[in-house]
Amino acid sequence: AGEWEFSLQLFSIMAQVKVKSDMVTCNALISACEKTGEWERTLQIFGVMDRNAIECSTITVNAAISSCEKAGEWTRAVQLCRVMLQRSIEMDTITFSAAISACEKGREWDKALQLFGMMCDTKTEANTIALNAAISASERGGEWEKAVQLFGVMAQGVVESDTISFNAVISACVSCGEWEAALHFSNVMTECEVQRNAITFSTLISAFEKRCKGDFVLQFSRQAVSWILRLLASG
Repeated sequence: AGEWEFSLQLFSIMAQVKVKSDMVTCNALISACEKTGEWERTLQIFGVMDRNAIECSTITVNAAISSCEKAGEWTRAVQLCRVMLQRSIEMDTITFSAAISACEKGREWDKALQLFGMMCDTKTEANTIALNAAISASERGGEWEKAVQLFGVMAQGVVESDTISFNAVISACVSCGEWEAALHFSNVMTECEVQRNAITFSTLISAFEKRCKGDFVLQFSRQAVSWILRLLASG
């Protein structure tokens, strides 16, 4: 907490001696608070900038949105996105990634997907974080086809997929009873040499033990045990 406390003290001293703060000063202060999870402080400083007519940049608002995302304050993150739109502040990949992730974590799946749609409409470059959050939002919202569609963007090589990406799309398929699709993505995961984890195996095992033949479940369970043993050996 030392970094942001020192920054706040410096900010206070500047105000006392009537040294005018500018966008660079406020950006540095917001970034310091964001790094330590002080989301309320970031919004306070944002308010100070407003009251003193200090111009906000994309960097300013991104740091505030990221701070809210880490704290699970999805409503604040969405509000800040609206501020950017109202003031014609450019929204970039970081803006959308943080806001989408905040909504997904807050179980606001529709809003997460709306933001992703806006990201596409504005032709903002998507990244793994944004797509993972959008896929997870689709999965939790019961829209497995949407999850598969979003994963397809990754499959085109535009954005790199990782374990989280595969787990989300597999879980989406399983939750909607699409067992064959789930198995397909599990096989693709192996082909792409993406590491499976406990979530991958537990999702597939619990799904297939209900729907598939016992021999298949046994074979897959052996794979899971083998993976766990390798993990323990490496740790």
